[in-house]
Parts: sequence; C-alpha cells; structure tokens
Amino acid sequence: MARVDRFSGLSEFLAVATHASFRAAGAELGVTSAAVSQAVRALEERVGLPLFQRTTRNVALTEAGARLFSRLSPAAREIGDAFEALGALRERPIGNLRLSVPRISLDLVMLRVLPEFRKSCPDVTVEIDVNDASIDLNEERFDAGIRIGEWIERDMVAVRITPDLRYVVLGAPSYFAAHGRPRSPQDLTKHECIRYRFPTARTVYRWQFQRKGREFSLDPPGSIVVNDHLAMIAFAKRGLGLAYTADLIAAAELESGDLEEVLAPHLPTKPGLFLYFPSRSQTQSKLRAFIDVMTRLMRDPAPRSSSAKPNRSLNSPNRIASV
Repeated sequence: MARVDRFSGLSEFLAVATHASFRAAGAELGVTSAAVSQAVRALEERVGLPLFQRTTRNVALTEAGARLFSRLSPAAREIGDAFEALGALRERPIGNLRLSVPRISLDLVMLRVLPEFRKSCPDVTVEIDVNDASIDLNEERFDAGIRIGEWIERDMVAVRITPDLRYVVLGAPSYFAAHGRPRSPQDLTKHECIRYRFPTARTVYRWQFQRKGREFSLDPPGSIVVNDHLAMIAFAKRGLGLAYTADLIAAAELESGDLEEVLAPHLPTKPGLFLYFPSRSQTQSKLRAFIDVMTRLMRDPAPRSSSAKPNRSLNSPNRIASV
C-alpha cells in the first residue's frame, strides 16, 4: 500500500482559510486556484469531512475546518519560525516580516524606521497591515505589532518605541471663539465632543481625567463618532468639536496653532507606543534586525508641542525584550 503523505494539502488549506479565497491562496502559493481547489478536495476526501463551505461569492470554514485551522495554524507558524531561525546563520536576515500597526504609528514610527530598515536589510520583505483594531498576532500570523502600551496583552514581550503619552483635550481657535473654553472636565457636558469608538469592542471610549491623584472618566456628549484618531483630529481642526487624544499624535497641530489645549491639569499620562510579539519570536533574525533599527532611530523622538511636559523616561511598565 502506498504511503499517504499526511502533510499533503495542508499548505493549500491554510492559505485558503487565511484568505477566504482559492484565488488569493493560489497567488500566495504561486499556483493556480484550480490546483489549490484540487489539493483541498483531496484533503477533504482523506479526512472524510468538508472543510469549506463554497458558494459563488464566498468561501467559509465549516465547523470541522475551523477546528483543524485552530490546531494547524500555531503549528505551521512554529515550522515557519524554525526555518526562519536558520536565517540567523546567514550574514543577512531574510524572510517576510509581517507587522500589524495602528494608523497613528505611520508618521510617528514607520515612515522614520522603514527606509533605514530596508536599506540595512534588503533581503527582508515587509508586509504592513494598518489596523486600529485589536488582533491576535498568532491567529493572524503576524510577526509583531505596534500598539499603545496599556492595550497589549500581558503574555507578550514589549519593546518601548516612544516616551509616555500625555493625553490632551484639543479644539480649534474657531471652536473656542464660538463656544468658549471648558474650565473643568464637568464643563464638557456643555460642549460638542468628537468621540472615538473602538474598532473591535465597538464601545465608545470614555475620556479619562485625574483629580488629586485619582482617575475618573466621562462620556461627553457629541454628534460625531469615529474609529480613527487622525480623522478625529482633522474634524477638530475644522472646528466641529473637541478631541481627546495623545500629545504625540497631535504634536504638529499643537505646534502650528491649528489646535489648542484645554484642561491640561486634569489629564493623565499613559504608556506610549510599543512593539510587541510572542516571546518565541525573539529568535527571528528579521525581527531582531527591525528592533535594532527601530530602537536606534526612535531614541530621539519627534519633537512635541512646546506646551507639553512629557515624561521622556524609556523605562517600560511592560515587558522589555532582551534582544
């Protein structure tokens, strides 16, 4: 009896499950969608269960397919990491570095770091997914992500990128001329506020304040809700309402005077941006090289508004990678 290759069709299955598309899976693997479909059908015949529900419009995992994918995905990543670790034996890092980053990190981090990283590591390709939503690095097969420190899971290793973020309430001069300035957080109930909705949880962010060393939160009124910090700043510049964000994110607008700060004594300071990843990923030469370039370039952060009083300590409240 011919020996059955138990791994046959698994690459195709994982690619289709990841992209929810036979065509996209074929493009990733460098074969035709028909070849992918044939490999998946052979796998389904071998396991005796349908793994995908196929229609003319979409492809979705069945219950059996979802269970198989949840078990195979971490194992496939381990295999990929094992081969990637061999790259450490080469003179230069190689491979594809997949990063999940929020939109605010593009100007603050990626546009500064990526050109130098590509120059230093020409054998590494970089795939950047710009997404403000919370994601599972392992499930989505990312090597690392960038997020604000307080939102990073505790089982991740984190490397600080920016100093702590001082939160600010901002408004355009035209808004203050028309509506006046709030003198206390409670005054916000009489103002128009541009509110932020978390992309994943879908809840609206409550503005955080502090009084005599204790923090409290408010859900201010407002007729505009967005899920993007940069859009919120753009609307605030137009005089549509007050925005609540971090000083680094609005540094240019504060410096130019397009936005002005209020309620400064009542605003808290929070952990800044961090690069984070599972501890086992530290062995990847491509990730270590990216961290080296990032920490070197980000040692001197972009200038802030002169009105800010940032905490420039680079001591992290989270886990720091020994890389």
